[in-house]
Amino acid sequence: MTDFTCRRTPLTLALMLALAPVAALAQDAPQGAPAGVATVVVSASGLGVAGDDMVTPVTSLGGAELVRTRESTLGETLSRLPGITSTHFGAGASRPIIRGMDGPRVKILSDGAEIQDASTISPDHAVAFEPVLAERIEVLRGPSALAYGGGAVGGVVNILDRKVPTAIPANGIEGSAEVRANSALREKTGAFEVTGGSGNVALHVEGVKRDADDYRVGKDWTYGERVAGSYKETETGSVGASWIGQDGYLGAAYTKERSEYGIPGHGFENALGQIEVPVVNLDSERWDLRGEYREPVAGIERVRLRASFTDYIHDEVEGSAVATTFKSKAHDGRLEFVHRPLAGWHGVFGLQTTRRDFSAIGAEAYVPPTLTKKHAAFITEEYKLRDWRFEAALRHEWQDVEAEVADKPDSSTHGTSASVGAVWKFAPEYSLGASLSHTHRLPTAEELYADGPHLATNTFEVGNPNLARETSNNVDLTLRKLAGRTTFSISAFHNQINDYIYSQSRGSFDGLQLINYAQRDATFTGLEGEISHNLPSSILSSLTATLFGDVVRARFDENSGAGSREIPRTPAHRIGVRLEGAWNAWNGSVELVRVGEQDRLADFETVTAGYTMLNLSTHYATRIGGLPAQLYARLNNATDRLAFSHTSFIKDVAPLTGRNVTAGLRVLF
Repeated sequence: MTDFTCRRTPLTLALMLALAPVAALAQDAPQGAPAGVATVVVSASGLGVAGDDMVTPVTSLGGAELVRTRESTLGETLSRLPGITSTHFGAGASRPIIRGMDGPRVKILSDGAEIQDASTISPDHAVAFEPVLAERIEVLRGPSALAYGGGAVGGVVNILDRKVPTAIPANGIEGSAEVRANSALREKTGAFEVTGGSGNVALHVEGVKRDADDYRVGKDWTYGERVAGSYKETETGSVGASWIGQDGYLGAAYTKERSEYGIPGHGFENALGQIEVPVVNLDSERWDLRGEYREPVAGIERVRLRASFTDYIHDEVEGSAVATTFKSKAHDGRLEFVHRPLAGWHGVFGLQTTRRDFSAIGAEAYVPPTLTKKHAAFITEEYKLRDWRFEAALRHEWQDVEAEVADKPDSSTHGTSASVGAVWKFAPEYSLGASLSHTHRLPTAEELYADGPHLATNTFEVGNPNLARETSNNVDLTLRKLAGRTTFSISAFHNQINDYIYSQSRGSFDGLQLINYAQRDATFTGLEGEISHNLPSSILSSLTATLFGDVVRARFDENSGAGSREIPRTPAHRIGVRLEGAWNAWNGSVELVRVGEQDRLADFETVTAGYTMLNLSTHYATRIGGLPAQLYARLNNATDRLAFSHTSFIKDVAPLTGRNVTAGLRVLF
């Protein structure tokens, strides 16, 4: 793949892409809908609620829109959506940050079952899921995802895939094949998925292989042109089978993922006196069991089962020696019962259990071996009255954490979370949603027991076994216009978190920042949204202008502790404008995004300059050999701007990607 570093060629291509309008966008969402806000049934709601009827905002990415916006990591795939940024740890690892919150405050699910990896422990640990294999990605912000955990104050990312078939293909077999490449990463990716079936049995096979080199950054970077050690190689495959009947289905899938990627930001000296970057070798095996049974008994509409077992291991390698090994064996089981309306209330109740056996061995084993067991009971109910939809949810969790070392006391905690909300369709095209919630987040094993150096983040971390649960009181308001030439979705939120758990800076020693986990009251307040307007055009079949943006202010409460009042790595505000055009089978878009300077700093942080990026994309729907096909291309950072992410632990040594072209072809059959 050619590395497009020449200025003239990419800009010429950019104009061609921008002026090539398309109809494919109209196939993904109703005309006039804000980009990314699809009026589809939200699987993670548990009640089959349409996105427009949700109490708090929901984003659903799927179809051609997801195909042309996917990146190599989950965090980067979602980072352009309002209210979402990413941890950005080079090209190998990136987790979504929602409303300024990350780690255990953002749940990542695979069709309702938690993804059990090590990504919540550190930003240099990759999410064990391949975005190219996703069919649709749902993002539930705020307390609307209470059924999946009281600690998910930021929200929930639910990734829907095809690896467990739920229906027999109409023609006996269906699937897709895709190839794509990226210039700045010198990336080459190939993927396929096939589902076949007959009678009551369906089989599914899928796979992806990616090979990407160190990525190129924007112009005039002090340290050169590329980020050393930012390469990524990965292989993922799944095999699934289901029995499908008139009343439901039961299926299972096995997924194997192998990945190798560098950890920019620190290095080691080899035998020749040269500095090398450590490498992560990740190996994950996961079993999924999914099922649904409709009308099992009187009063129950359906029963849903989601269960998984994950055997995860990754080695952090320095040269030819394994420096640290992280292991996690975990299972997650969830059983839901959807009941018929009772006195007008329609709802879902259920049980969930999770067990994680985690260990770290080696030079950076800063967390001792732990066994975490968590159990929960939950219920979500809705009531509809004319133009109103009311929702109430309750969840109680029990957690036991056992540290497998003599000097660390075990932790046993519990918490109850509750929320109430309503959506009022006060006019034919408008709705107003509001919710109040009171949630508890229980401390993780890492926050309780960390004790040692963590070179990836240049820290020495010390946990606190006496941490109490976090208590969060949240208010969320969402105003939507659902139809017409102008549509919008604007949300405001305010989260007051008592005993917020954070990494408190205590100075530095030998190049490492000394931190210990402490608690302090904090407040998160923000605004996010987008507004779209269909412009008149005598040439194009549609022309839409969209204004979007987000801002979050995250601070510790006054007099609630020592040190800076700013919470570390709070995202800077963003505002952008996008113009999309469609004509026959073509679609084109031009997007200009301004990310503000972040000068509200926590202890030991530095100012991150703002930047403006120009992005362009095109999409063409056609047929190849009689089969539906999608040709897509996008040009990101067209002006080759050198930019840094304030949310990254290693922002100065791993800037954002420079000018890059991604192009691909996807064929459906």
